[in-house]
Order: sequence, then C-alpha cells, then structure tokens
Amino acid sequence: MSTMTTPVQHAQKNIPPDERLRSESSLKKLLTRPELGSVSGAILMFIFFAIVAGDSGMFNADGIMNWTTVSAQLGILAIGACLLMIAGEFDLSIGSMIGFAGMMISIPALYWGWPVWTAILFAFAGAMLIGFINGYIVVKTGLPSFIVSLAFLFILRGLTIALSILFTNKTIVSGVSEVAEGDILAAAFGGQIGTSLFSWLGTNGWMEVYADGTPIVTGIPMVIIWWLLLMVICSFVLLRTRFGNWIFASGGDDKAAKNLGVPTDRVKIMLFMFTAFCATVFAACQVFEFGSAAADRGLLKEFEAIIAAVIGGALLTGGYGSVIGACFGALIFGVVQMGIFFTGIDSDWFRVFLGVMLLIAVLFNNFIRKKVTGAR
Repeated sequence: MSTMTTPVQHAQKNIPPDERLRSESSLKKLLTRPELGSVSGAILMFIFFAIVAGDSGMFNADGIMNWTTVSAQLGILAIGACLLMIAGEFDLSIGSMIGFAGMMISIPALYWGWPVWTAILFAFAGAMLIGFINGYIVVKTGLPSFIVSLAFLFILRGLTIALSILFTNKTIVSGVSEVAEGDILAAAFGGQIGTSLFSWLGTNGWMEVYADGTPIVTGIPMVIIWWLLLMVICSFVLLRTRFGNWIFASGGDDKAAKNLGVPTDRVKIMLFMFTAFCATVFAACQVFEFGSAAADRGLLKEFEAIIAAVIGGALLTGGYGSVIGACFGALIFGVVQMGIFFTGIDSDWFRVFLGVMLLIAVLFNNFIRKKVTGAR
C-alpha cells in the first residue's frame, strides 16, 4: 500500500534545520567541556606574560623548558588527583607520598646495596600498596576520603622522617646520582631525550649556546615525557573506555552505579593506587634530577594538585572533569610561577594567585554546571 504525502508534510521534509538551534547546540556543547576555563586561563596567562615578561627570557628556549618542567611536575600529580576527584574522592596523602617514595628509592640503593632499578620497583610497589590500603579503608568503612587520606598525610610524613633518621641518621639522603650511573630504569626518570637534536640545533645556530659550545637546553627532561605520556593514556582511558565510564558513574551517583553493576569500590581503590603511582613518578624524577631525597619533599603538593584539577574543570562533588583540563591547570601554575620569577615580582604573591584562581575556578565551574543542567 502506498503512503500519501500531504503538501504540508512534503514542505516539512524540505525545511532546513534552523541555524539558531544549531549554533545554540554548539555553544552549549562548548560550555559543557570541563577544560574550557583552564584553556581560556592558559591563553590569558600567555598573553599577559608575553606583554610584561617578553623581554626577560621567559619565552627563550631555556625559559620555556623551565616553566614546562614545573608544569610537568605538577601535571603528573594533577592527572591522578583529577581522575580520583571525578570518581568522587580525594587523596590528601599525595604530597607526603612523594617524600616517602623518594626515601624508598634512596635508602635501599645507598645503604642496603640494592641495584637502583630494584629500589625503584620497590618504591612503586610500596607506594601502590599504601594507595590500596588507603582506598580499601575508604570504600569498606564509608568514611570520607578527605579524613582517611588526611590521616595518611600525617602517617606518611611521620614515617618518612622517623625511618630516614633510623636508617641514615639524617633527613636528606644524597649521592643517588653516583650509584644510579648507567642504570636503565633510573635514566627513564632522570634522563633526557633529544640530546643529539639540541646539540645539532646549537651547532647550526638555531639555539643559543654557552661559551664552550654547549646548547643552553641539552634535552627534554623525562618528567615532561612522563607528563605527556600519562596525559594521552589517561585521557584516552577516561573518554574512550568502559573503565572511564565507570569513573564518571562512580562520582556521579555511587549507589545508582552499583545498582547498574559498576564495580565502584574496585574503581576507587584502583584510582587511589594510581594517585600513589603518580606521586612515585614525581618522586623518582626529583630524586634522579637532584641526586638526593629529602623527608620534606612534596610539602603542600596535594593541595596544588587538587587546585590544578579544579581549575581544569573537575567538580568537588565528583562526576565531572577532564584530564586535559587538569594538565592545562598545571600549565597555568608553571607559567605563573616562573613568570613571577622572570618579572621580578615578589614570589609571595604566587600563593595569593593560587587562592584567587581556585575561587574563580570553583565559581566558574558552578556557574557552567547550573547553565548546562538548568539547576538554580
């Protein structure tokens, strides 16, 4: 049987979609991107410092490498903190874990005669075990992760100081560079890549060199490579895999996610272990960069990582965030911290900036959330 088409229906089929609706949909889609605020903020920071510090060397090869390295160090922590926040939890022990993991690398390598690669694996295993305990307590007791991880913040900091004094009678352990000479795994954290390329650039006049012909930038530090690698992998996992959907579900509505079969407890425990992993990567890069470990390393880094994640669009209530946004939040930190140095501004103003940026980011994210969801 044929179907009759009325003139009205025929006309409706040929009516093109309203461009206003299309543009409104595109605008709403743009506003829902968690990283919108951090990308915009990063652009503004670059423009600002290009104007006020453009002649100070901040955007020369060595200046770029300086603020990129600072951004990468915080970015590694921010990625772990962001994923955990999207799942609705916090880990305030990240900073203390940095000092603890650094000692787990240095003491066995220097005082117990372990090969450096063994000490590195030992540090990662120990840190992730503590992350597992941290997460297990949170999911099994129902206690707020803020309180549990705050307790581990003090436990780990105290253990770092006490054990370093017990085994070495000091809180700063140096000499790691000498024992790490030629160790492949140590080079994966403290080495550089692209040294031949930068040497070639210096030789051919494409980069400034010192009096002896050494380029001012000899290579890309591995901390930057780790940052970029983790950013790509974690962003893919979060946006393109089932586990990423589980992370969003765990933070959005934990009970509803459980009823749908999402293993929220396992997801959260794994993310606590991942934040410990990120802290250990940070610690290993610092140990092999400076050739030493210190009990006070990582002080307040947990708050900086959370701030970077919030600037990057992560909600404190969970269920919303972006790895890319967290990395741009860390980039803002690095640019501003080194920008203040290059402009000669008192460094005390950096903490003021952190507080202001956190407040602005929270207000902005809350405003966007209300616009998107229609909440009041």
